[in-house]
Amino acid sequence: MTASERFLKYLTFGTNSNEESQTCPSTAAQLVFAEYLAVELKSIGMEEVAIDENGYVYASVPATAGREADPKIGFIAHMDTAPAVCGDNIKPRRLTYNGGDIQLNQDVSITVADFPCLNGYIGQDLIVTDGTTLLGADDKAGIAEIVTACQHIISHPEISHGRIGVCFTPDEEIGRGADRFDIPKFGCDWAYTVDGGELGELEYENFNAASAVITIKGINIHPGSAKGKMKNASLIAAEFINRMPANQTPANTEGYEGFFHLCSVSGDESNARLVYIIRDHDIELFQQKKAFAAELVNSLNEIYGAGTVTAEIKDSYFNMKEKILPHMHIIENAVNAMKKNGVEPKIVPIRGGTDGAQLSFKGLPCPNLSTGGVNFHSVHEFVSVQSMDKMVDIIISLMRDEK
Repeated sequence: MTASERFLKYLTFGTNSNEESQTCPSTAAQLVFAEYLAVELKSIGMEEVAIDENGYVYASVPATAGREADPKIGFIAHMDTAPAVCGDNIKPRRLTYNGGDIQLNQDVSITVADFPCLNGYIGQDLIVTDGTTLLGADDKAGIAEIVTACQHIISHPEISHGRIGVCFTPDEEIGRGADRFDIPKFGCDWAYTVDGGELGELEYENFNAASAVITIKGINIHPGSAKGKMKNASLIAAEFINRMPANQTPANTEGYEGFFHLCSVSGDESNARLVYIIRDHDIELFQQKKAFAAELVNSLNEIYGAGTVTAEIKDSYFNMKEKILPHMHIIENAVNAMKKNGVEPKIVPIRGGTDGAQLSFKGLPCPNLSTGGVNFHSVHEFVSVQSMDKMVDIIISLMRDEK
């Protein structure tokens, strides 16, 4: 079975995660998918296949004779899809792209004007959505590529390799994918998450990240007699927003530039709530951003009274670069595997997070590889069949060449 065939099968499982849930996995649908994957992994001959009590799927391929002492390499992908866009009842369509816009439905298109990267896919076979759901290449494409590579290795016993570990995690999209990852059970010296975008992307830097929940308590008085008494929580929230740096938002930054991202706004005269995420690759700038938000809270309290505005600022994850630098051979291995398969590596910083960052800080160096997917978390998402096939070849090269 090819990676794209597997991928299309995996899309029949809706696996949105849910950040409001306190269970693990956060949705029962992920466990259904995990059980399917465990059966599939056993069917292709993988060993030590297990689903733990938290829904993590583990498996391995034993080393071939003479390679038992080699470093043990792992591959990781996540089972959930982003909760912001519907991931149920996905209706994928495969097409040969000959240029121009792709009409997904009567109202939704992937246009060259909005997505000029389409020009790089002329002549390739693309899998797209019907414009009503996300596709799920993030990260079912990664799972399909890993499983297909493992099947190839197992069905070709003449290929020499060390021990290979695999883990498919729940709840990556809500920041919990590495929380209950059992590194000793995984049993690897280092690993790669297969969770990136376009073919050739290789990432070992990511944002330092924090969440900030801003709560405003107002005083609501009948507007007819409110003069000098009312403190409108929604207006104070608007003032907070307006005093944040307008040039430091996702729409105005790129590359290594950090940002404040306003995720949600809710409220009335009595109470208001703002949810931000704070990001920066540079740890000092990251700390400055968090301090700026806290200072803004203090400034507003000086105007409106102590306790009017409060902030809950929590660190989420940190830049894995410092943990990868002592192990740069694993980056060199990935670069060589890509070049060996005719793919030019594109080493880029992740403008987001990854399970690999948290795992790297827990002692498992874990950079990120591409999947071939584009426009993740969107109805405009697509993946190239040819890119998926190349990723399988790259993973196989990494499996057999690690020494």
